[in-house]
Amino acid sequence: MILLAPLFVLFELWQLVLGERYLGVKQISRGVDPRALGLGEATAFGWSTMLVLYWIWMLLLLVPPFCRVHGAALLLVSMFGFSLRRGCPLKRVLVILTFEGAIRIGLLVSLAAMAWRRFLA
Repeated sequence: MILLAPLFVLFELWQLVLGERYLGVKQISRGVDPRALGLGEATAFGWSTMLVLYWIWMLLLLVPPFCRVHGAALLLVSMFGFSLRRGCPLKRVLVILTFEGAIRIGLLVSLAAMAWRRFLA
């Protein structure tokens, strides 16, 4: 289960790219509402599916005692970021998403390193 961390690092990077594409500086300077752009069906399906799997995986991280801290931190960062994004103007959403993604990537890399050390021991 912990060995899925690199997969979710790639997902986080993909989210950052999509966030920049749909909420980026170019979109903001054009005055375009990103909700009006819409995602392609395949992209929306893939993104939604990965988000559901990601949340299930984060919850499952709370079960093994050696990765509970990482699971709890990932969940807290996600919930805190979501609450901040809901209450801020559109121009700040990309900034919050970027910081939130960076923190989650750091936690996932730490989790993957811990799994690697446990695997080698």
